[in-house]
Amino acid sequence: MSGAEIGLALSVFLACTVEAVEALTIVLAVGVTRSWSSALSGAGAATVALGAIVLALGPAIASLPIDVLRVLVGGLLLIFGLRWLSKAILRSAGLKAKHDELQTYEHEAEAAREAAEQHERFDAYSFVVSFKGVFLEGLEVVFIVLTLGANQHRVGLAAGAAGMAVAAVVVAGFLARAPLARVPENTLKLIVGVMLTSFGVFWVAEGAGAHWPGGDAVLLAIVPAVLAIAIATSAVMRRATLESS
Repeated sequence: MSGAEIGLALSVFLACTVEAVEALTIVLAVGVTRSWSSALSGAGAATVALGAIVLALGPAIASLPIDVLRVLVGGLLLIFGLRWLSKAILRSAGLKAKHDELQTYEHEAEAAREAAEQHERFDAYSFVVSFKGVFLEGLEVVFIVLTLGANQHRVGLAAGAAGMAVAAVVVAGFLARAPLARVPENTLKLIVGVMLTSFGVFWVAEGAGAHWPGGDAVLLAIVPAVLAIAIATSAVMRRATLESS
């Protein structure tokens, strides 16, 4: 497996891990407080819908000319990566509250308790909330899987990494029967943001006609550079926050 393929698999795995933790928190909250069968049905329906999107969009994306594909993929990865990176930097600098899975779990559980009581075996509230949570969190991962995988013609590798991440989070979550509050989510988002931004810079430049010295190996320089910039930015912002307080 090449360095680019390892980077692809790692980026997808980490991104999917973060999104799977958030989706699982919602499913657990409505499942524990209302109806497990309806919550799991909603999660299953969302998974099927996401699979259909992959099957529908995958061939279309892969059929684009390689340079167009690289610019498109690189642009999307820059959008995703910079968004994740900015959130991680703001949280690290203390300018944005860190995401708390336990708090999210308690909020969703309280909302489920206050919702109208179910009168039949099928609980529409549990189904809809579970479906929405899994679908929305999974949609971002679907685009990452498709764009990263299609650019290297390794959609199968990307999908496999995503599947492994989901399986690991689901098993861990249901064994604990609680949100994975100890997962260092901000650190994961920082790593994923760095990886996606680095791939985005690499492929946008390639699609525009640039030739990187060393080919894929230049990612070994781009990734540390983006990470160093992110850490330095966070440190400067944290210092400015402390001085102004």
